[in-house]
Amino acid sequence: MQETIRNIVVGSIATNCWIYPLEKAGQASQLDGLSPCAVIDPGEEGDRIVAFLDQLSLFPAHILLTHGHFDHLAAAPALVREYQRRGARPQVAIHAADAQYLGPGAYDAHCRVFYAAGGPSAYIDALWEDMPPPDRNLAEGDAAGPFTVLHLPGHTPGSIAFWDKKAGALFSGDTLFRGGCGRTDLPGGSEALLSASLKRLLALDGGIKVYPGHGAATSIAAEAS
Repeated sequence: MQETIRNIVVGSIATNCWIYPLEKAGQASQLDGLSPCAVIDPGEEGDRIVAFLDQLSLFPAHILLTHGHFDHLAAAPALVREYQRRGARPQVAIHAADAQYLGPGAYDAHCRVFYAAGGPSAYIDALWEDMPPPDRNLAEGDAAGPFTVLHLPGHTPGSIAFWDKKAGALFSGDTLFRGGCGRTDLPGGSEALLSASLKRLLALDGGIKVYPGHGAATSIAAEAS
């Protein structure tokens, strides 16, 4: 599976939007000859993501969010709208502790993060579309497509990783990067919780390939060394 994982880097914060093809589960999982996939962290530029999916002959059965920050989900409304127009409804999933960043009240939640970061709301205003509510509020151990959800608080209260144990692939969001980790100085961040989450991740099998929210892919072994 790892050789079929693709990504498109989107937005001014250079977020990795990961594209993960899924096995077909009969005719119901297909859309106009397209095959299903999971889109992980559609940060911005919905039109580019849709064009990339069309190029790959894929459609998003799932939109999976590693956490609620705006640069990881700003394109979710555009994707939901486009694929609803085509006759499919991607299932949007986020951890329950970050669900405030979707649905009613999401605008205020996102603005609070940017004010805390010292940035203007103009960035959000320029891109804002009303956020869909989550179809699923995820928790530790849940299954989401081929993935097991690992709850990894610290960067945000609801930060999670999506782990395909069979494929040895883990999508870490902003918890673990190549040579680094996420910040903890934004609302809901916790250095102590992030340290515990990193300790948990780095105790996993070293052969697991890690696909982070920003920057190059890495492995558990490389980050544990």
